[in-house]
Amino acid sequence: MTSTDDRPDGDELGKTGAVVDLGMPAPGGAFDEHHPPDAALIGDCVHCGFCLPTCPTYLLWGEEMDSPRGRIYLMKEGLEGEPMTDEMVGHFDACLGCMACVTACPSGVQYDRLIEQTRAQVERNHDRTAPDKALRGLIFSLFPYPKRLKVMRGPLRVMQKTGLDKAMRRTGLLDRMAPQLAAMERLAPPLGKPIPLPERIEATGERRATVGMLVGCVQGAFFPGVNAATARVLQAEGCDIVIPKSQGCCGALSVHNGREPEGQGFARKLIDTFESSGVEYVVVNSAGCGSTMKEYAELLADDPTYADKAKAFADRVRDVAEILHELGPVAPRHPLEMTVAYHDACHLGHAQGIRAQPRDLLRAIPGLELKEIPEAEICCGSAGIYNIINPEPAQQLGDRKAANIVKTGAQVLVTANPGCLMQVTSAIERSGHPMSMAHTVEVLDASIRGVAAANFTSN
Repeated sequence: MTSTDDRPDGDELGKTGAVVDLGMPAPGGAFDEHHPPDAALIGDCVHCGFCLPTCPTYLLWGEEMDSPRGRIYLMKEGLEGEPMTDEMVGHFDACLGCMACVTACPSGVQYDRLIEQTRAQVERNHDRTAPDKALRGLIFSLFPYPKRLKVMRGPLRVMQKTGLDKAMRRTGLLDRMAPQLAAMERLAPPLGKPIPLPERIEATGERRATVGMLVGCVQGAFFPGVNAATARVLQAEGCDIVIPKSQGCCGALSVHNGREPEGQGFARKLIDTFESSGVEYVVVNSAGCGSTMKEYAELLADDPTYADKAKAFADRVRDVAEILHELGPVAPRHPLEMTVAYHDACHLGHAQGIRAQPRDLLRAIPGLELKEIPEAEICCGSAGIYNIINPEPAQQLGDRKAANIVKTGAQVLVTANPGCLMQVTSAIERSGHPMSMAHTVEVLDASIRGVAAANFTSN
């Protein structure tokens, strides 16, 4: 691989133009023959640099190889025969997968597909260090399993009620011994009591749609209030709701981190769960989950049994703001005299292109004033498990996002992803300018029910 000293800088990359079709991976190169980074997609990049101001890691470090076009250059090298080294993998791992570059790119480069293809290659072909393997093993033996997360709620609630969590943070011991685990502990939201939901909920008034509802892993375990609010709003807007108890993980975390077979397994099970439910749509209130579920057709394209099922399923997936916007409001909105700042979750804005819908829904609430956040396109640093694997850059990005949120003067920060809620809450607390946090659907629920919304907690 090109060394740090002799790799091309931005100007040199800008002169290379489009990459020729490289065909199959070169023997001995970084990638195997199972879906390597697509040479044709790599060739779409003309190295113009429009992605640079939107890339979080480039903003932090100013390193060419930690920008989208730099990583694309490394993918090209891997296809041409360069081996997969620790340095190469380090640059791929440093990417948040936020897809801000996809939005910014004038050439339509599908960097999101390229980085997912590359990460699957890394997981198959790179030997990670023992500590890295152990941490990732812990994460993926816990987070994609709702029952295991619910078991973890008990000890976390005890720590929070007794103040042990804050005492442990003050010592700084966990930060010194295991910074990734310390980051995991800091991100845990305040936990209330579980809120069980029935398997079927009838619409209020005339039925306008029958929808399935994903309860999610982290969302279901740590933010049950968001799921309860989602069900109430859908019910008030004329939806019959089906919530299968057998549903599991959608596979988003696995897919985004290169664990392709694992993600495919979760996807198949979820498709089977909803296949006979008779729903017209599958509604999701977690941006990361929704973006992956909408890509099931690509994820299972090589599976003859599930390819058609996956496409049909993906076509029915809707973010909760998306379906509410499509249906239009019928439930009356009560005034909420408050100012809110809306944060675009990357997997909602950049991945799904859903930006106007949540803003329109919020602006339709009487008395509510919507504030826009400076540098809205820059990731908050959550990015799935990124803020656990890479706590230092994630904290820098979280602090940057918090500073921009505070500038708005808003009373409540509103977003549409559990990871963002945890990341931004932690950063806002560090900023010394505390404010309330809420999911978009919680604000809609408060308005529909006419409930005072001064102290959102999202738990």
